[in-house]
Amino acid sequence: MLRLATASLAGTAIEFYDFFVYGTAAALVLGPLFFPTFSPVAGTLAAFGTFGVGFIARPLGSVLFGHVGDRHGRRPVLVVSLLLTGASTVAVGCVPTYDTIGVAAPVLLLVLRFLQGLGLGGEWGGAVLLTAEHAPAERRGLWSSFPQVGPALGFLLANGVMLALSATLTDTQFASWGWRVPFWAAGVLAVAGLWLRSSLTESPSFLGIDDHARVPIAEVVRDHWRLVLLTAGALAVGYAIFYAVTTWSLAYATERLGVSRTVMLTCIMAAVVVKGALTPVAALLGDRCGRRPLCLAGCAAAALWMFPMVALLATGAPLLMFLGFLGAMLAFITMFAVIAAYLPELYEPRVRCTGAAVGYNLGGVLGGALTPIVATALAEQSGRVPWGVAAYLTGISLLSLGCFALLPETRPVRVVATEAATG
Repeated sequence: MLRLATASLAGTAIEFYDFFVYGTAAALVLGPLFFPTFSPVAGTLAAFGTFGVGFIARPLGSVLFGHVGDRHGRRPVLVVSLLLTGASTVAVGCVPTYDTIGVAAPVLLLVLRFLQGLGLGGEWGGAVLLTAEHAPAERRGLWSSFPQVGPALGFLLANGVMLALSATLTDTQFASWGWRVPFWAAGVLAVAGLWLRSSLTESPSFLGIDDHARVPIAEVVRDHWRLVLLTAGALAVGYAIFYAVTTWSLAYATERLGVSRTVMLTCIMAAVVVKGALTPVAALLGDRCGRRPLCLAGCAAAALWMFPMVALLATGAPLLMFLGFLGAMLAFITMFAVIAAYLPELYEPRVRCTGAAVGYNLGGVLGGALTPIVATALAEQSGRVPWGVAAYLTGISLLSLGCFALLPETRPVRVVATEAATG
C-alpha cells in the first residue's frame, strides 16, 4: 500500500504541477503577453478565461478516461493521462507571444489548456481509485488521502519554481523567457512519473467485476444523475476557495494593492504547506468519524471565514494575509481530505471511475473555472476591500453545505459490513 500510495501521490503531484503552473502564469504574465491590446483588468480576465477552459475540459476528460477506466482498468488511465498533460504543458512553454504571431498565440494557448484539462480530468479518477480500491476499508480514508496530498505538492513545486525565478530575474527577463521555464520542466517530471507508475498493479475491485458497463457514462446519467449533481455542487466550494486563494488573490494583490510577487507567493505557499501536512490527519479523522460530518464542518467553517479572509487580504500585510489564507485552507482540507474515499464509496464499482471523476470535475467547473473570473470582475467594482468577492464565496459555501447535507454517509463500519455481505 505504501508503494502504491506513493506512486499515486507522485503522479497527482506532477499532473497538478502542470495545471497549477498555468494558473500562476495567468495571474502574473499571460495577460500582457497574449492579450496586449486589452486593458490590464481585461487582459487578466482574458488570461483567467483561458485558465477556466482547463476546468471545462476536465469533465470531458473524466468521461473519456472514465470509459477506459471502467472498461479496461484503472492502470491504463494513469499512463495516458500523464502523457497528455505533460506534453501539452511543455508545449505551452513554447508558444510564441501575441507580438510574434498575433491572434494565433492566444488560440494556441486555449487549445493547449484544453488538452491539459482533458488529461487532468482522467488523472484524478485513475489515481484515487487505484489507491482506494486496494486499501483496507477501515483505513481507506487515510490511504486515499495520499493522492490528495499530490495537488499541494504540485502547487508548491510550481510556485516554488515561479518564486525562485521571480526573485532572481528582472521583470523584463521574467516576462521574456523566465515564465516559460516551469512549463519546460514538466517534461522531466512526466518522465519520472511514468517510471514510478510502470510497476503498479490493477485494482482488485476492477478485476472482480464480471459484467463491465458497455457505456459507463450512459449508466451514470441514467441511474446516478442526482448523485453526480449533488457531488458537483458539494465540491464546488473546495475549488472556489483554493483558486480564490492561489490564483485570484495573487493577481488582485499584485495589481491592486502593489504587493510584490515574491511576498504573495510566499504567503500562499506557506498556507498550502500547512494544508498538505494536515491532509492525512483529517483523513484519519474521517476514518474514525465518517466522511460526511467532516465535509459539513468544512463547509460551515468556509461560510464563516470568507469575509474575514477578504478583509485580511485587503490589508496587504504579509502576516495578516497568511492568516486569512490559512483559515481558508484549513476549511478546505477538512472537506477534501476525505473526498478521495467518499466519492468512490458512493458509486458501484462498474461505473465508479466515470461517476466519481465526473462529479469531482464538474465541481471544478462550478468552483474553479468561474471563481477567478467572477472575483476579478467583482473586485473591480469594489473599493479597497472587495466585499463582493466575500459574498460570492460565502454563497458557494452555503450551496455546497446544502448538497453535502443531502448526500448519504459512507462510514467505514458500514462499508466493511457491505463488502463482507457481498463477498
